[in-house]
Amino acid sequence: MKSRINVRNVVVALTALGLLLLPVYSALTGNIFILTLFTRIVIFALAAASLNLIMGYGGMMSFGHAAYLGIGGYAVGILAHEGIGSGFIQWPVALALSALYALVIGALSLRTRGVYFIMITLAFAQMAYYIASGLSRYGGDDGLTIYKRSTFGGLIDLSNRVQFYYLCLFCLFGGVYLIWRIVNSRFGMVVQGVRSNEQRMQAIGFHANRYRLVCFVISGTICGLAGALLANNTDFISPAGMYWTRSGELMVMVVFGGMGTLFGPVLGTIVFLLLEEILSQFTEYWALIMGPLLLLIVLFARGGIMGLLGRLSRG
Repeated sequence: MKSRINVRNVVVALTALGLLLLPVYSALTGNIFILTLFTRIVIFALAAASLNLIMGYGGMMSFGHAAYLGIGGYAVGILAHEGIGSGFIQWPVALALSALYALVIGALSLRTRGVYFIMITLAFAQMAYYIASGLSRYGGDDGLTIYKRSTFGGLIDLSNRVQFYYLCLFCLFGGVYLIWRIVNSRFGMVVQGVRSNEQRMQAIGFHANRYRLVCFVISGTICGLAGALLANNTDFISPAGMYWTRSGELMVMVVFGGMGTLFGPVLGTIVFLLLEEILSQFTEYWALIMGPLLLLIVLFARGGIMGLLGRLSRG
């Protein structure tokens, strides 16, 4: 047991340390690309962690999580387009709109179960996609260029790559810590209990859907923050960012790392996006290679990377 815990702790600690020291390595080697790449990875890791909160701990298989990425991004982009560049306005609006949309989706979709829940979340995500595509004032299908990143009154310069990277990393670590607190709280225990046996939890007096809805809204809000970061990172936002394939990629990241584990989605995102970057240099059909890899993980490494580490430590 001690060996298993140590293996996981060592992997998590080394990953966290590597992420913290990455800008130092980038500065020493002059490799700016790796900092740009890992800024993207950190942002998507935050989105994957938020999905894991409802999928891994809550048992809610949402196929529309990318909608919150788009909503958070468009909130930043549209306000910037209208001349409102303050992050103190943009980011709260992004979080509020993401939370509101999650509330609407959750209130309707949580009335269903199984494949019907998946299809309703997918339908709402596609609805957001087509609404964004119809916003001709803000680029429509072509997307919206953000000419100036969010400003915070001189407290932090998002145009500085290193400062922006550490802001994204702070949001990731803060998001993971928040999820840890939620999962280990009374509220989180109820959510996990509902996932395991909903009827029993209702029988002892818990209103299952209320707990699941709050969890759903928290997850969407965290993903909306990732969307605001992503818009600032790319200086661009388009409807393609909330298409159903993006939601599928987030689910793959969670499965890669291990559903229902705290740091698994972070490891899964790193592996997924690094593989995407490496394989895409050899062929444009990199997804044909990624697919069998995911199949192998599902078949032989159940529990993802974190589950594999646990089995290896037990011999």
